[in-house]
Amino acid sequence: MTFSACGRGVDTENRYVLERQAMPMMTTDSVSTLISDSGITRYRIVAAEWLVYDKTEPPYQEFPSGVYLEQFDEALQVQASLKADYAYYNETEQVWTLRGNVHSLNRKGEQFDTPELIWEQKEHRVWSDSVIHITRETSIIHGIGFESNEEMSKYTILHPTGVFPINEEE
Repeated sequence: MTFSACGRGVDTENRYVLERQAMPMMTTDSVSTLISDSGITRYRIVAAEWLVYDKTEPPYQEFPSGVYLEQFDEALQVQASLKADYAYYNETEQVWTLRGNVHSLNRKGEQFDTPELIWEQKEHRVWSDSVIHITRETSIIHGIGFESNEEMSKYTILHPTGVFPINEEE
């Protein structure tokens, strides 16, 4: 009987450890926060739900109901934006995975639409193996897969299709 009671205590303790690892350290609802750099507001993040898991391997943050991000210039005008139905951030690798109706607007006004987008912060690289639609001022480019810098200003479409206007003088 004593052995059985000790066994249950160990199982209970292990269960609590496992439950703690599966629980978020922070759960935040209706998030709207500003991020500054050197006293200048640079970003705004809006999310219905933000979960932070610090005891998992790897630790991660999750936005299960989506996320919206705006980047500001020094006059607080929106320069770029990013929206997704779901976001996951691997803190160890510093990699963002954005899924579901991912829409991004770069500083040039080009709109990127894709079902999935990966942002590798350490490599300063954004990429996707999914379908991509880029709406520019004079054209719409379709393709499957792309790679880009973080600003999404220099990009390569891996398998492009679309209608491209040609300037006869060039």
